[in-house]
Amino acid sequence: MVLAGGPWSHRYQTARRGRGMERYDQLYRLYDEFDTATLRAYQEFVDLFPPVDSRVGLDHWREASDELDERKRAIREGYPTTGERYAAIASYLDRDQAFTALDLATKYGRPVNALVLDVDETLRSAGTTDNEIPRETLHHLHLLHEDGVPIVVCTGQTLENVKGFLVQGLGNELVHSGDLSIVYESGNGVFTPRQGDQTKQLLYETLDEEITSVFDAVRSRILSAAPDPIARGCHLQGNEFNVTLKPNAETGSTRAVEIVDDGLRYLLDLLGDSVAGVIDADVSDPGHWARAYFARDPEIRAVLEDAGEGPETSAEETPDELAAIFERIDVGYYEGDAAEIVSLELDKPTGVRAAFDVLGIDEPFALAMGDSKSDLRVMEWLEAAEAGVAAAPKHASRDVLDHVVRTDELLFDEGDAAAVLEIVYGLNRLVTTADGGERRTTDYGADL
Repeated sequence: MVLAGGPWSHRYQTARRGRGMERYDQLYRLYDEFDTATLRAYQEFVDLFPPVDSRVGLDHWREASDELDERKRAIREGYPTTGERYAAIASYLDRDQAFTALDLATKYGRPVNALVLDVDETLRSAGTTDNEIPRETLHHLHLLHEDGVPIVVCTGQTLENVKGFLVQGLGNELVHSGDLSIVYESGNGVFTPRQGDQTKQLLYETLDEEITSVFDAVRSRILSAAPDPIARGCHLQGNEFNVTLKPNAETGSTRAVEIVDDGLRYLLDLLGDSVAGVIDADVSDPGHWARAYFARDPEIRAVLEDAGEGPETSAEETPDELAAIFERIDVGYYEGDAAEIVSLELDKPTGVRAAFDVLGIDEPFALAMGDSKSDLRVMEWLEAAEAGVAAAPKHASRDVLDHVVRTDELLFDEGDAAAVLEIVYGLNRLVTTADGGERRTTDYGADL
């Protein structure tokens, strides 16, 4: 269920007093006069009915498809100029979703022309979807792709891992269509099939030697120099550049939480030592200063304090030579999942901009969907540029939730990213020309 600004009726009554009243009246009539719930049930059955070698099953599917066509025909006849559009909306969106889509269309007047999507705990969830992208979510990604909306998958995972499950879920044809890009390792690289010499962009190769030397130093020692419990309890994710500790335990389990928390504290100490070594800083206990500096993040501070190791000094007291390097690095903490260091010069917005360039998206208006602070940076960048909207699962980090609630309140239940994709599908059909005609043509979506 999507929470998008309160009950639809209140939003409808507010909007109908202003500009665009006719569209709200038409949408109200659609859900008042037609049995849209049954229509959506038929649409879901027809779309997601599994392939079966059964004549009875095939006959049942054909009967449902005929009934679906008949119900859509009734809506088309009820709306002589916009019937195709409203039939499509009623087939996928419930009443609340439809009015949310119309609110967004009224507010922005633009269709979404790109999807920027985090994967873990956004498109899929270990808790509710067994770490698989649900069929309904995959189906709506296909629908939007068929509309001409490019997809940018933006994740902290490795390229090979992401390619594997995307091909399995979305299919080889879509992944290699030329309209899908993968921003991997939180912006270290961009992979866009069928784009010639721009197919794979190694953005980390643009970093200066000082930063790459710090990462090399951390990577070379992170397991060999680790205390035995961490060395046995963790493994390194196979990144091209980032350094990511992963637990040798089920993600989110009590044991994984313990391992990642211990790994985070060790990683901070190692980072401080590595920075001091690279710049030859004459500083005592550089690990202490790394803890103090990065404890500005409330989640990191809580991990340190829970172990009785909270810093007694503030980040502002960090020696200048260390702070000059620390400010270029981000320490990521994901409870029970990972602890890592990444370059702030190669964050997700950097990767998304590179993906937009290769996809030819010059004037983006994107949906950014994610749950962590790395996703928040994409959301804030799009907001500052007036270039998109943000959505998040209800279990996202507090800063992400604050941003999404403050903007358009596009929150969704765990594992139900499809609910927001349906709203985007409706929004793109509700954006109209000034005279209320059919959806205007864009470079990224086809007319109905």
